Amino acid sequence: MFDLTPKELERYSRQMMLPGFGEEAQQRLKSTTAVVNGVGGLGGTVALYLAVAGVGKLILVRGGELRLDDMNRQILMTDDWVGKLRVDKAKETLAAINPDVEIEAVPEYVTAENADTLVQSADIALDCAHNFDERNLLNAACVRWRKPMVEAAMNSMEAYLTTIVPGKTPCLSCLFPEKPEWDRRGFGVLGVVSGTLACLAASEAIKQITGFSKPLWSQLLTMDLDAMEFSKLRPYHDPDCPVCGSLSKELKADSQEEVKV
Repeated sequence: MFDLTPKELERYSRQMMLPGFGEEAQQRLKSTTAVVNGVGGLGGTVALYLAVAGVGKLILVRGGELRLDDMNRQILMTDDWVGKLRVDKAKETLAAINPDVEIEAVPEYVTAENADTLVQSADIALDCAHNFDERNLLNAACVRWRKPMVEAAMNSMEAYLTTIVPGKTPCLSCLFPEKPEWDRRGFGVLGVVSGTLACLAASEAIKQITGFSKPLWSQLLTMDLDAMEFSKLRPYHDPDCPVCGSLSKELKADSQEEVKV
């Protein structure tokens, strides 16, 4: 793990005061590379809170340019950036907020061609994409390379959140064996909903990285912010899942062999 500089010890002193957190957890954050897919109202806010928490490196992934109708939820953006690549502005803003964090901007969507490279470059992925095509590709890559993934999505005033650990928890394909239809421009969005979910998703990542507190393993948090109703579901871990089933069986077999030895 990377040592903390005097500046970092001061910058993160308030979170290191938390019982069970301390300097070791902060070193784990500094030693971590996180890939954030979908740097919009959800992913941009996730990236912000990971940056101020002290994650060592952020890989920001999002194709396309900033639109004016994005601006009701894009806290990393400014009005003069409309029409330009959004990840470039996100990198600029985050670097100004915390220059000690290394930030890489990837102005691309997740595809079958780049998913493995992105996941291999990181220790954890945060899935904040605006469509299930990218979500499924990132999920499959995380399972292949055994990298944890925080899965967060919203639609209108509703949202869900879980932390996926390949081979140990249900993956995204277990949660949604039938792929939902999702029109990326077909639903309304209130910025505070994406912001609320983003803060919780960043918290999940921090817990997963540091071991501080327990993430939502094998639990799906659902939120209805219209009615202010929150619930936890225990999703089905499909042993025959086409994405994670073989890995789960492999890990189970390995565990049984260790017990025999």
